[in-house]
Amino acid sequence: MGASGYVINLTVYALLFKGFGLQYLAAAACSFLVAVTNNYVWNRLWTFRGRRGNVAYQGMRFLVVSLIALSANLIFLRLLVELAVGKIAAQAVAIILVTPLNFAGNKLWSFSAKSAALPERS
Repeated sequence: MGASGYVINLTVYALLFKGFGLQYLAAAACSFLVAVTNNYVWNRLWTFRGRRGNVAYQGMRFLVVSLIALSANLIFLRLLVELAVGKIAAQAVAIILVTPLNFAGNKLWSFSAKSAALPERS
């Protein structure tokens, strides 16, 4: 969930940036998508399991929150890099800064009691 998403995000970012030479903002976007997939599965199965509703409805809300969090992550990352923070360290900090926004958005909107009231579909 939070910790696994952080590790996955930073590991994939470092691999794409250092290992494959992908531009740092592109690497951040790709790594975020991998981590957010992991986070959706764990949030649905574990963190908010009592609020599980329609998978498509909650999934779309989760995607909106995730895109907002990705935008914030990319802004923080770019600002930190411009302040001469190393690109891997900057991503590590950017992820931490965005995590509360991401969690709150998912708790209060994606997996809200209202969204869980819709019938669940597999």
